[in-house]
Amino acid sequence: MARVVSVYLPTWPIDRLLRATRAGAPELSKPIILIGRHGAQRLVTAVNVEAARLGLRSGMPATKAQALVPELVIHHADPDADAKALERLAVWALRYSPVVATDTPDGLVMDTAGADHLHGGESAMVADVGRRLRQAGITARVAISDAWGASHALARFAVAETVIVPRGTVRISVGPLPIAALRLPMDIVGDLRRLGFNRVSDLSATPRAPLALRFGPIVGRRLDQAFGDSAEPIDPLRPADMIEVRRTFVEPIGAADTIARYIGKLAKELCDRLEEKGLGVLRADLVCHLVDNRIQVARVGTAKPLQEVQRLTRLLCDKIEKIDPGFGIEILRLAATLVQPIEASQKVSSLIEASAADVTDLVDVLANRLGERSLYRMAPAQSDVPERSFVRVAATAPATNAKWPIDWPRPSRLLSSPEKIETVALLPDHPPVSFTWRGIRRRVRRADGPERVFGEWWKRDAEFVAVRDYFRVEDEAGERFWIFRAGDGEHAATGSHHWFLHGIFA
Repeated sequence: MARVVSVYLPTWPIDRLLRATRAGAPELSKPIILIGRHGAQRLVTAVNVEAARLGLRSGMPATKAQALVPELVIHHADPDADAKALERLAVWALRYSPVVATDTPDGLVMDTAGADHLHGGESAMVADVGRRLRQAGITARVAISDAWGASHALARFAVAETVIVPRGTVRISVGPLPIAALRLPMDIVGDLRRLGFNRVSDLSATPRAPLALRFGPIVGRRLDQAFGDSAEPIDPLRPADMIEVRRTFVEPIGAADTIARYIGKLAKELCDRLEEKGLGVLRADLVCHLVDNRIQVARVGTAKPLQEVQRLTRLLCDKIEKIDPGFGIEILRLAATLVQPIEASQKVSSLIEASAADVTDLVDVLANRLGERSLYRMAPAQSDVPERSFVRVAATAPATNAKWPIDWPRPSRLLSSPEKIETVALLPDHPPVSFTWRGIRRRVRRADGPERVFGEWWKRDAEFVAVRDYFRVEDEAGERFWIFRAGDGEHAATGSHHWFLHGIFA
């Protein structure tokens, strides 16, 4: 089943203009409008949030807008530049899915089925789309559902900026929306309102024949597209310089073995093309065009540039079980959507020194099954505060010069956040005699410490005098824990003097 993401950019022409002119923050706080000509009239074509707050809107005469808001900032609209910039934004969105298209004039649409797991799941992916666009100064609303029509409607008419519709619940989510959300011509929307139709649910409960007789087939078609009952294929954007190979079949294929065989042939052709250009693939998309106009997509990524046919074939074949061929596949396309030059290097001779184990193959298999964000390793960071003393890096990231601290032992398992414990201890320097953690009372048999950790006042003012006193303790069962007291045991300003358990030694 398709999962369609619609990205609505309500102030795209103004956001595009400000990014192109690199306007500063002071201008962002002013009311801004774009004007264009419609015949002999000068009309407002776009307004920013501040202008909308003052009552300005698209479609009103420019002279009226100037009269209402004298300090208005006015720019001329450039629809061609907006469309070209939207295409560039769609190319950027290929990082989320191989099936991306512009939803002109103010949005993007992409089918993320089979690709969302590489971004941590639908919730994380949708949140990442919105966050990245907002960081770039682009106002965005994002919705994901089973159908393009539903996602388009929810992105533009739902209250929340981000909407995730669970599978199979499109009708419940779209029903309360106004009929303008159905992408109907405005004259039909006006006629329907005069007839008493205000919500999509009102329209869907009405027999189709009278509606078709009065307005033609478009009303029924838009309803079916919004509810996912009618296929609405997305024509994906393909950059001109993308390396891509394809196979068209006279008879549709559907058996897993047949698909795997042709994946191998396509992988061979793609790797040959990459070798000619000295490139390796970092991200490959397998796009299956089905006979019923649906598209099934499988995306794989690699940690390093790859030209090996067998490895690429194995990664793609792992995705076959997630492909639903339906009535058959008539076109298979394999595209290298992210490539990188491969630098020639001399292999280490086993006669001189031992070769380092290459785990990138294992990393690729695990990352494509679990998602890139689920596979990482820890690297040391310059900080004495335990929870800040490490950072997550990619599994194959190069080693840095940073070293793990060896002066004081650290637990093999650090809790994500310290857990409060009840203790019996003498202040200010003694370790606890016993402590209770998660309902179990433990008597301390041995202890070592304290190791005093000072707050990092250059990061937070509240840590100017904060300290923690860490102890390594061992209970009567031989289990060892890393606990600390917040504060120095004498001065209340240094901490709450409560005790916490922060880690467990192996």
